[in-house]
Amino acid sequence: MKRIDYDSIAAQIAALTAGETDEIALMATLACELHHADQRFDWTGFYRVTQPDVLKIGPYQGGHGCLVIPFSRGVCGAAARLRQTQLVPDVEAFPGHIACSSSTRSELVIPVIGRGGRLLGVLDIDSDLPDAFNETDATRLGAILNDTFGAI
Repeated sequence: MKRIDYDSIAAQIAALTAGETDEIALMATLACELHHADQRFDWTGFYRVTQPDVLKIGPYQGGHGCLVIPFSRGVCGAAARLRQTQLVPDVEAFPGHIACSSSTRSELVIPVIGRGGRLLGVLDIDSDLPDAFNETDATRLGAILNDTFGAI
């Protein structure tokens, strides 16, 4: 099974996004690059903060996603509300999980923080495999997000 090479993908994303400040362009590029780098990633995308306490679907790769997620619901809502990474080995055991896809078994959601601590949204990665993600995934993806969005 193809697994992500974090050093390689970080360098590739840095090269592709150098000088870009448009959030949507950056999100689209990351969603594409990350999704195709790892076979565990069944759905890879962003939910953007579009109004207080509301996330709306942004650029993504994979099947359809939920269009709107309030901060009060689901794994994405928890990551946004708490501004903390959510590493969920079994989505069925997560209280209030929103099933955008019935095939999702595990999920990793990381807040996307811009300049001045502004919450831009969350990166959501779903897998149809149980317990697909670990702390290394969370840490390394978080670093890529910080490098990409931290200055905008």
